[in-house]
Amino acid sequence: MSIFLQLYLEFFKIGLFAVGGGLATLPFLKTLGEQTGWFTMSQLGDMVAVSESTPGPIGINMATYVGYCSHGILGAVIATLGLITPSIIVIILIAKALEKFKSNKLVQNAFSGLRPASTALIASAGISLILMSYFKEGMGSYLDRINMKVLILGVIILYMTRWCPFTKKLHPIVFVIISAIAGAIFKM
Repeated sequence: MSIFLQLYLEFFKIGLFAVGGGLATLPFLKTLGEQTGWFTMSQLGDMVAVSESTPGPIGINMATYVGYCSHGILGAVIATLGLITPSIIVIILIAKALEKFKSNKLVQNAFSGLRPASTALIASAGISLILMSYFKEGMGSYLDRINMKVLILGVIILYMTRWCPFTKKLHPIVFVIISAIAGAIFKM
């Protein structure tokens, strides 16, 4: 099978089953990286950081980033197309039907069932990001593997966004910029 066909199909599957938005793609991307070797878990963490800090939907940004890093510009286009194709198909197929059936109890129950699944996928992604960010890979106890620079920055940003009256109303991009600058200066 052509590598580009494989790339398209892998992202088609992710686009089809990652219900709940861009962060819900993370468990699928983790598995993809392990199975294909196209990227490491450390690179996945970098992809999340870049995708979160650039404009646009995170899932599409991640697909583009993975495609580009693994197979260049053509890979970026193919991975992005693979990710969005299922959404386009589903939207076309059910747009009219959903209007007709939106008051149907079965449809309402199906959407209610999707909420916990998407919540679990997003929670899984969040936990994976925390572990990738705060713990270094390698041997040793958890205390030895804690990335203290990242932990300190995380605590500072949490304080600034939740409890500091002077900074908690600032736009989130301010904190993204602060974090990017701190990462560049302190080589996190």
